[in-house]
Amino acid sequence: MALTPSHEQPAKTWWARDTAPGYALLLATLVSFLVINSPAADPFHDLLETPFGRIAAFGAGRDLTLHVLINDGLMALFFLYVGLELKRETVDGPFKNPREAALPVIGAAGGMIGPALIYLLIAGSSPGLSRGWAIPAATDIAFAIGVLALLGPRVPRDLRLFLLALAIVDDLGAILVIAFFYTAGITVWALACAGLVFGGQLALNRMGVRGLWPYWIAGLVLWIFMLLSGVHATIAGVLTAVSIPMRAGDSHSPLVTAEHALKPWVVLAIMPLFAMTNAGVPLDGLNAAVLLHPIAIGVGLGLFLGKPIGITLSAVLAAMILKRPLPASRMAMLGIAMLGGIGFTMSLFIGGLAFNAAELAAPVRIGVLGGSLASALAGVAVLAAVLRPAEPDERKTL
Repeated sequence: MALTPSHEQPAKTWWARDTAPGYALLLATLVSFLVINSPAADPFHDLLETPFGRIAAFGAGRDLTLHVLINDGLMALFFLYVGLELKRETVDGPFKNPREAALPVIGAAGGMIGPALIYLLIAGSSPGLSRGWAIPAATDIAFAIGVLALLGPRVPRDLRLFLLALAIVDDLGAILVIAFFYTAGITVWALACAGLVFGGQLALNRMGVRGLWPYWIAGLVLWIFMLLSGVHATIAGVLTAVSIPMRAGDSHSPLVTAEHALKPWVVLAIMPLFAMTNAGVPLDGLNAAVLLHPIAIGVGLGLFLGKPIGITLSAVLAAMILKRPLPASRMAMLGIAMLGGIGFTMSLFIGGLAFNAAELAAPVRIGVLGGSLASALAGVAVLAAVLRPAEPDERKTL
């Protein structure tokens, strides 16, 4: 029975819709492309890279630029948001039950291994390029969910939750990869101080401190020590998320409050700002050598082929072994796995960590943007072909 108008749910504002982050990222990418191919390119680069301060203590130091504040500072807030989401899903979400979490966890693992193997097969033999193996291993949650939302209510709830859970696990894998494989020389005293601050955050949790400000202040101090330690400073966001209490005595959740407060800033400001400063590809000098560079091909094919092959095969095999049903047909699973090949923000971020040489930035961006665009188009095409249109009643209730 169709719902009467009085029972219809109010329409979401534009910024609360699932597609909003994807459109914001697209706009930011377009702006980045236009700026970097305009007379404003050099002033824009100078604005990003000119030091305006320095954090230093006991022989360790780091110049502060606008680029550092975006990639190391604002992205720490992005990882704080991701960490809060991971903790909530582990404590109260589908990851609480290992059997329910098995398919997306195994699918995510396959979705990281597959692209890494393809990248290494193509670019691994070139001197110094094997370091980029993790670039195509990451999935961009905002873009993937935003593209999936374009199909509307025809997407089954279980299939959407599978993609969301898979992308969350994928982000956890990316965090671990950054911590273990893209960390430079360690400054021991700074890392020890970071450990003490993190211990203090956990102590606040155990003592029943439910206000968020003490955690934010400690998180800022933790970020500074991480920045000086050589471990990528964004890890401070994840550690702070771990310390945030899930529940208060009055059934209020400080963690959920923090997550909801951060979400619009992360998806509509921080991620687009990161894209605007990192996604642009200069057309001047763009030639066949760049387009056919092993990095560009390895990243692009890693996202476009490695992701769907790795996710689909591992999820199907896991379902057979665990005797668990797939959330949709195998063709629909293939379509959703293709959307997992939308790397974008996380892939660009890891690319910046993997290669510092300016001449390698263009092939990284070409591979990420090309592979992500191809994955989005192919995923939507497959899902549109295999998912049945929603009934009128479903359009009103979903």
